[in-house]
Amino acid sequence: MRTDGILGAGKRDGRRSAINTARNKQKWLSRKEKWLVVLGVVLHAVYMLSIFDIYFKTPIVHGMDPVPPRIGAPAKRLILLVADGLRADKFYEPDSEGGYRAPFLRNIIRKKGRWGVSHARPPTESRPGHVAIIAGFYEDPSAVTKGWKANPVEFDSVFNQSRHTFSYGSPDIVPIFCGALPHSTWNSYPHEFEDFATDASFLDEWSFDQFQNLLNSSNKDPKLKQLLEQDKLVVFLHLLGCDSNGHAHKPFSSIYLNNVKVVDKIAEKVYNLVQDYFKDNQTAYIFTADHGMSDKGSHGDGHPTNTDTPLVAWGAGVGNPLPISRSDHHENTARFIDDHLHDTETPSEWGLSGMTRLDVNQADIAPLMSTLLGLPCPVNSVGNLPLQYMNLNKAEEVESVLANTKQILNQFLRKSQLKQSTSLYIKPFKPLASYSSLLREIEQLISLKEYETAMKLSEQLRSLALQGLHYFQTYDWLMLMTVITLGYVGWMIYVILHVLQSYTSLPANIFSKEQVPNPRSTVKIHLLGGLLMGVACTLLLVEKSPPLYHAYVVMTMFLWTQIFSEYQFLKAFCRYLCGRVNDYYLKLIATGVFAVIILELLVKSFTDRKFYTWCFLTTGISVPFYLYRSLPMRSRVPFFVWLACWFLSVFTLMPPQIPENTLLVVAGAVIIITIGIVLRYVESHAKDNRYWVSLVAQDSKKLKFPLLFHFQILLVGLASLMVWLSTTHRTEKQELLVLHQLVNWSFAGFSMILPLFSATGLLSRLTSIFLGVAPPFLLLSIGYEAVFYGALSLALIAWILAENAYLHISKFRSSAPVKSMEDDNRCLELSDMRIPLTFMVFFNIAFFGTGNFASIASFEISSVYRFITIFSPFLMAALLIFKLLIPFILVICAFSAITKLVQVPLLGCYFLVILCSDVMTIHFFFLVRNKGSWMEIGNSISHFGIMSAQVVFVLMLFAVTNVFTKDIQVRSAQQFSRKKM
Repeated sequence: MRTDGILGAGKRDGRRSAINTARNKQKWLSRKEKWLVVLGVVLHAVYMLSIFDIYFKTPIVHGMDPVPPRIGAPAKRLILLVADGLRADKFYEPDSEGGYRAPFLRNIIRKKGRWGVSHARPPTESRPGHVAIIAGFYEDPSAVTKGWKANPVEFDSVFNQSRHTFSYGSPDIVPIFCGALPHSTWNSYPHEFEDFATDASFLDEWSFDQFQNLLNSSNKDPKLKQLLEQDKLVVFLHLLGCDSNGHAHKPFSSIYLNNVKVVDKIAEKVYNLVQDYFKDNQTAYIFTADHGMSDKGSHGDGHPTNTDTPLVAWGAGVGNPLPISRSDHHENTARFIDDHLHDTETPSEWGLSGMTRLDVNQADIAPLMSTLLGLPCPVNSVGNLPLQYMNLNKAEEVESVLANTKQILNQFLRKSQLKQSTSLYIKPFKPLASYSSLLREIEQLISLKEYETAMKLSEQLRSLALQGLHYFQTYDWLMLMTVITLGYVGWMIYVILHVLQSYTSLPANIFSKEQVPNPRSTVKIHLLGGLLMGVACTLLLVEKSPPLYHAYVVMTMFLWTQIFSEYQFLKAFCRYLCGRVNDYYLKLIATGVFAVIILELLVKSFTDRKFYTWCFLTTGISVPFYLYRSLPMRSRVPFFVWLACWFLSVFTLMPPQIPENTLLVVAGAVIIITIGIVLRYVESHAKDNRYWVSLVAQDSKKLKFPLLFHFQILLVGLASLMVWLSTTHRTEKQELLVLHQLVNWSFAGFSMILPLFSATGLLSRLTSIFLGVAPPFLLLSIGYEAVFYGALSLALIAWILAENAYLHISKFRSSAPVKSMEDDNRCLELSDMRIPLTFMVFFNIAFFGTGNFASIASFEISSVYRFITIFSPFLMAALLIFKLLIPFILVICAFSAITKLVQVPLLGCYFLVILCSDVMTIHFFFLVRNKGSWMEIGNSISHFGIMSAQVVFVLMLFAVTNVFTKDIQVRSAQQFSRKKM
């Protein structure tokens, strides 16, 4: 007789209701998290841009009138020679035989002109350097994000002010200044000429040949000859050879050093050609470089090898050589734009100790060229006219400096006017409140021929105008800093609330005796938040603020509105904390303090990579000791963890500049193959061991591709062989064979898809991923980074083994039930914070293990030569970024596997990773600098950008690696027991 009746039906209906409720909750949580992830990506992308509004707004303003100097033009024409990528020391120092590489220009320095070092400002790239030389201002770093092909913002230049400009050189530089200039004649060679596999000095000869052909053609073209005989002409020859040869062969190579000689010969030929053609001694000559070149063949950061460039000036309007005398020396503690002191002592090996060295900032060259030609300074220039290079009388000197001062003052007045026209309230720059009276006083002093006093006042007014420009450039600094800081803090609090509500047992605990939150009670809070957002946007609209200002304010206010809408949960959570015992507070505080210490040390590691060495040395002692004392069985895991950690600790002691060493790449391949074989051996011999049950494949006998492992091992070996063959061809100065390129591309692409066909056991799949991404990494390696790949993999395996051991130790010591969620994962606990913290350490050592990727110059372009040698910036950059991402793929895969191993929610851990990242991000936000050396400023921008982008990187890599890790299966001890039975 059935007895369930109505009661039985009621139980079934209750179960259905519970299942539907759980499903609805899961769908709601999925929708909320998608929205939260999108919000996080947008927020970090927008807040990342805030540093450019706060610190590095574009200095360009329009609407100023040019200020021509009230003196006659010392020269009719000017020849500008820019040797791209030429270091000052390689130009001035002697060669190995005791001679000098630039005999013609050294003769000019000693007999006809003046010389010094031009100090560039990071980013030391070709476009910003040429903008500083030709336009007189330091282009804001945000211009890099807008591409190098066209002007992101229109600006004035010496070429614009000239009567006509003739320009020849690189297709990446010449069109920037002459592409839209009607009064210009220019030409550039095809991009295909920029081949890193050849000696690029022929590019310099090409530029000279174009100029020579121009002068020869004028003998048959009366209009051209008439144009060449006019005044205010500029001839610009861009000489790219040193830059290309420096990238391909390094600046200490014979090819680069010989290119210095080629550049000197071209300068001599240009001088002789011009003197023979014009025969009027009315030509001024400027020889300089846009940036230098680091020892490893790159540039971009603020290292002296990148910022120090030669400067030689001679000809009409330029002073004769100055011998050094004690009366010329001034105690000057001022610094150049790259933080080098004035009156820097000249190295004795340069052989120029008896000649006065006249250093300038790179932007000072533009007003020098303008004054030599009698042109107005470019209206956006911030350079100070270097009078010490010119041959002028006292009256002309004062008039030239006064024109330079008025030009900078006009920028200040324009910026002040623009700010007043859009602000409801403005605080003026008080030191320049009476600038007009100061100008009248200077004019009066000039009329009285009191030139020294007039010069001092002009220089003082120029200095105040530059300070005023800085004042208005950072006028919104305080407001924006406050808004962004509140936004980051609000985001972190909101993430914490989401994790507590969705991935812990807190909601069940704190609402067990409380009233369930009512969504309708938050309507008033959202209405009030919306009203305040509307008021703030209206005020910003009235002040004509940029659209990003609206985004900053709206996002910050929106986040805090969401936080206050959770006031019921916050109130219940506070009551929950008040009812806990003291031990809970101690654990909570200890976990928080430990997490902050680790994250602050990670912040420190961006400037001192040795932190990772100490980190893994300490971990290599403490973790094995804990495992040795805690494991209930004899195990080799502690020894393996010690070995892996200490092996990885070696790499952050190595120099970030990776020297080329093919043998190390091949050795890295041998290590990778050895690790793969050992992991396969462990998997095949440990299936009956309870400790390894969670890691091995469920049934390796049913594999679809049993020979897959052997094929992957073969691909790694063949990739190392191709590394040796490709490098040998390039070393012998042979072109990379098309067959080699096809084979390298095939190996790299094919090996990446093989892990998809491997077994789904945790250890099997991770081994296959490790072997699958090894061939492309080897083909992109040039030195010890190939060995680092194996060391990082060993450390990640040690992490997995340690987590597996901790899992068994926890089950052995505790019999308390673990609260689980609907998707068979358990709730997050306070101790689980170790997983995202460990991930952060591994994720950052993937950045800094083989170099300082916070620096632009850390990318080694020769890494891509096994795939491409023809200059292609986007493809080369894509290959370099792909190489950078490969270690991250390993870290993300290990992280995903660990979350499955310990049965914690992956997304919950991901949000904790975001929280840890943002603690570091907000720290770097405050460390961004706009004072001090530009090397420190450039690095601070890079650090903040890396941490902001890291959040997006993690999200993208989770999506990419999910293809490999979604099928990973982990067996529990219960499944193992049933199989044994």
